Amino acid sequence: MTDFAALFKIDQGQAARAIESVAATEFESWLTAQTEKRRAVVAACQFKAKAGELAILPGDGVDDWSVAIGAATHAGVWDLAGAASRLPAGTYRLANSTPGIAALGWLLAHDRFDRYLSKSEPVPERILLTTEAASIAEMVRQAEATSKVRALVNTPAADLGPEELEAEAQALAKAFDAKLTVTKGHSLETGYPMIHAVGKAAEKYRAPRLIELEWGNPANPRIAVIGKGVVFDSGGLDIKPANGMRLMKKDMGGAAHALALAKLIMETRLPVYLHMLVPAVENAIAGNAMRPGDILVSRKGLTVEVDNTDAEGRLILADAMTRAAEDKPELMIDFATLTGAARVALGPDLPAMFCNDHGIAHTLSDSSVAVHDAVWRLPLWTRYDDMLKSDVADCANSSEGGFAGAITAALFLRKFVPNDCLWVHLDTFAWRPSAAPGRPKGGEALGLRAVWDTLKQRYPVTS
Repeated sequence: MTDFAALFKIDQGQAARAIESVAATEFESWLTAQTEKRRAVVAACQFKAKAGELAILPGDGVDDWSVAIGAATHAGVWDLAGAASRLPAGTYRLANSTPGIAALGWLLAHDRFDRYLSKSEPVPERILLTTEAASIAEMVRQAEATSKVRALVNTPAADLGPEELEAEAQALAKAFDAKLTVTKGHSLETGYPMIHAVGKAAEKYRAPRLIELEWGNPANPRIAVIGKGVVFDSGGLDIKPANGMRLMKKDMGGAAHALALAKLIMETRLPVYLHMLVPAVENAIAGNAMRPGDILVSRKGLTVEVDNTDAEGRLILADAMTRAAEDKPELMIDFATLTGAARVALGPDLPAMFCNDHGIAHTLSDSSVAVHDAVWRLPLWTRYDDMLKSDVADCANSSEGGFAGAITAALFLRKFVPNDCLWVHLDTFAWRPSAAPGRPKGGEALGLRAVWDTLKQRYPVTS
């Protein structure tokens, strides 16, 4: 992983190139104040101070130069990412502002997933200085969390199965003195029957499991963080077409978010008692695979008719959520790459957010704006519960007809949440289909920072 801490340092007056942020509305007056030589360079570069533009400005000496960048209309995370990805190695400081949240974009512009490249171009080390000493550790932590999600999601399924997700949790448990519990085999079959049903077709080589990590002072508020860990999703017997299966290494994106969030919570020592749960399976095809029409008895006791074997993520989440509920958390948060319907409705950038409490939903929405990590709330529309009716079981796992697919998936999960527990469900894509500065194509953390900001507000660290 990139050493982000080496790229963001306290400004102690050391030598550094200046970066001047210029708003397009102030461009003409700024240009007038420049030397004739600089104005000539600006004209040659066709620099107009539009967001994303950059110009290298000469100084008096041969090696004396500075940088001008176009300022975004509204300051955000990615304002410095373009500059950070184009400038040569060196040390830089902002001439007329402090980095703020844009430091995260600067750091993530250095992030690379090159594990499988036989030749990888070295990334120039561009150091950003700041006078905001208190922000350094937090920005580095968030960059590391984002990079971890990206790396896990980008790793092909052949190299990232349930066992490897367990190893990630083991490493966290060791680093933060947390308790790790892993349930698989016969205990999984009897205790978590829907996790077992989804994963049993791959059981011989990639045994399904429920991974649980617990950390913190039991006297603190208990929160549950749950991540869907389908390491590869063939669709089961309702097999996906080839183009639908191509990216299914990313179907464990929810687990990646949960692991990254757990690390943020523990390394910041948030005053909570954390219970992280990752149901980890491969949804494969074999003679013992679950079939359409099968009826499963969930851990909660509700019977579920399998309408679609490709609606498997909600089944494993339901058993994990039931386990979390048994210890009476005050807040339950789940991340899942759950439905294509959420992507049809909101596209790749916007996780669909469902919540059973308006107050925390508003806080999360406000956080998403404040930290520039968008989420969009969709309703838990109770009338659509009828779409999950079954003639032979308590409910079906999927609705017919395709209407409101993201909502009905969330309504299915709601059946496993206690009425007195606050619950947030994020249906996230965990993937970026095209590149932008600081945001390479591939695995992506979407909704992670918004949730983290909400948790910091709800459970502030006081010491």
